[in-house]
Amino acid sequence: MTITREQFHEAMEQIAPLAHAESWDNVGELVRGRTDHIDRILLTIDLTLPVLEEAIDAEADTVLAYHPPIFEPLKRLDGVTPTSSIVLGTIRAGIRVYSPHTALDAAQGGVNDWLADSLGAGDRRALAGGISAEGPQMCKIITFCPAGDAETIRDALAAVGAGTMGDYQRCSFELMGTGTFHGNDEASPAVGRKNRLERVPEVRLEMICPANALPGAIRALKTFHPYEEPPVDIYNLAPVPLRETGGGRRVVLDRSVSMRTLVDRIRTRTGVKRIQVARSIDRPQKHRVVGLCAGAGGSMLDTAIDQGCTVFVTGEMRHHDVLKAQASGCSVILAGHTNTERGYLPVLGRRLTRLFGEQAPQIMISRRDRDPLRTT
Repeated sequence: MTITREQFHEAMEQIAPLAHAESWDNVGELVRGRTDHIDRILLTIDLTLPVLEEAIDAEADTVLAYHPPIFEPLKRLDGVTPTSSIVLGTIRAGIRVYSPHTALDAAQGGVNDWLADSLGAGDRRALAGGISAEGPQMCKIITFCPAGDAETIRDALAAVGAGTMGDYQRCSFELMGTGTFHGNDEASPAVGRKNRLERVPEVRLEMICPANALPGAIRALKTFHPYEEPPVDIYNLAPVPLRETGGGRRVVLDRSVSMRTLVDRIRTRTGVKRIQVARSIDRPQKHRVVGLCAGAGGSMLDTAIDQGCTVFVTGEMRHHDVLKAQASGCSVILAGHTNTERGYLPVLGRRLTRLFGEQAPQIMISRRDRDPLRTT
């Protein structure tokens, strides 16, 4: 079956919103395909030259590469370096390249959650704070008016989109108080007289408003407000963070387990025979608070230690970071960079198939994508 480029992008935004990616990352559509229709998608961790040949042989029109093949700025496309050869090869073949990388790590149900699922039941949240929930940028619009005009102004603001919270409309907050003003000779006050200080009972009326509806809301307020100079305060609202979305994961297991049990669970999840372990100096018998980050998670180590993790699971880590973890009372489990990521590809394929439904294109998992390191 066939889907459009727009449908593909919408599906990926549902699975791995690009706004969740790290600021240093390069995510999204990196190479645009020859057409805007998608029939065959090849999933891979790394887009190498052998994987590109596989995509061409399979007549794939889209490669979904977890790691971005274009990461640092390219100065030239000369076909000499591996990166330029891959980019030129996809362009010649008309193949689209899309990379979710850290957006897929941070997302709920993404790579880190897949890895965390193997640890056992327990409370789970992001290690590196919570990423803000998706949605329009919101503001709060505040005005002050006579009590008898509050209803009219509220309705006018609601008519242009203010005051909507989920399934509820005309949401507002009112607070009675006293407003003061002193009009000059040119003033035409709606209440009281000019050239003297007036004190008027007023309502403070607050309503949330999408930022893109703000111009219309201000116009509506000025139209229906009785004052010659309607007071308006506007505050930008920070998005609400989600504890389940963000970098890495912190899992507090329902039951403490041994290091051997954790290693066995990671081995089963990743399919890796040999796993490296560095035990902390105090070598506790049981562990309950576990941190993890798929791939290269060294940047999350300090956060994991600060949050009480006695074990940190990742793919690879610098030697001196391992020593720091041991000295800080945190054991380390290393299962290999791409080994902590590749097993998620079948999950991603199934999620895409469900989203596309009857229109789902053929989704393939690369056979030539593999860990470049071998144990001899």
